[in-house]
Amino acid sequence: MNSKSKCHTPPFMDTSKRYECCLVGGTFDRFHSGHNLLLNAAIRDSALVEVHVTVDSIASQKSPFVQTYDERVENVLNWASKNQLNKIKVFPLNDSFGPAPEHGTADCIVATEETRSSCDRINDMRITNGLNPLKVILVPHIIDTFGEVLSSSRIRGGFVDTDGNPWLSDVFRNQVIKMAPVLDNELKTPMGKIFQGPEELPEVAMSSALESLPENRACLVAVGDVTVKTLLDMEVIPDIGLIDGMTKRTSLSEGELVDTTLFDVELQAENPAGCLTPSLVESLEEAIFKQDTVVINVAGEEDLAPLYIHCLAPIGTVVLYGQPHQGVVSQITTLDVKKRCRELLSMFEVL
Repeated sequence: MNSKSKCHTPPFMDTSKRYECCLVGGTFDRFHSGHNLLLNAAIRDSALVEVHVTVDSIASQKSPFVQTYDERVENVLNWASKNQLNKIKVFPLNDSFGPAPEHGTADCIVATEETRSSCDRINDMRITNGLNPLKVILVPHIIDTFGEVLSSSRIRGGFVDTDGNPWLSDVFRNQVIKMAPVLDNELKTPMGKIFQGPEELPEVAMSSALESLPENRACLVAVGDVTVKTLLDMEVIPDIGLIDGMTKRTSLSEGELVDTTLFDVELQAENPAGCLTPSLVESLEEAIFKQDTVVINVAGEEDLAPLYIHCLAPIGTVVLYGQPHQGVVSQITTLDVKKRCRELLSMFEVL
């Protein structure tokens, strides 16, 4: 779509609407409740809505973890389909203003407080171009559970879900939970990609896992003494390592123990076998937000820790852990992985 493109009244145009064509611009990464509010405001009084989605070359400057243009467009189209709307059209947004300064039939635009000034600049340009200014529909922000503005960046950061709710509720933060027997087989199934290798040579599987790491990642987390020690022996220090001095429920010999002095910070957590605790949550949150490398020495067992790690960590975090008799499992934190972990946690028993 070029700067002079126009909306033409289609046969389904609802002439009872106050506005003919409403413009919406944005990145629409990790489509969330704020996006829903924005688009609802646009369609409420407009016969036709044009959504201009920021192209990858611009969106990627915000974060390497922004979804691709095609994925973000699909987010918008899925929303429109779910709401049975056929009056939304999507176009690429290649600059700050798109076609708005010269759009002949657009008569309104939606904005938040942060983008209101851009709308004012657009209207100044429209007046210069001999066009009427656009009516600005101001949409309030949605405030998440922590009192912050719900945004794609907070979702990418792992703080909240797409509705602004924390991935871990107060129950998980304040009480010990225990794995229910019904989850035994479920949790024995690796959640991620397995890299095969002989158990007596863990570096074989680890080499394959490291070669597969994405170029951009938020954080590298290693769970388990063998996994952490193998990385250190390969001169790779993970951002976060979790150890308990055990392997297969057997205490490690002195020579097999992880050299914790290779990490910048050492934290402690108490976490009995088969359980997840507030102590572990506290240590993980502290580790995730530190710039230094951190090793968490767990008194008890760290096997279930990935469930909490994925819930707390930013999108793009890579979690590595050993799979007995098979090799190394690598799992990247995504919204789907966070949702799956939360589902599994909901089946735990509160002690």
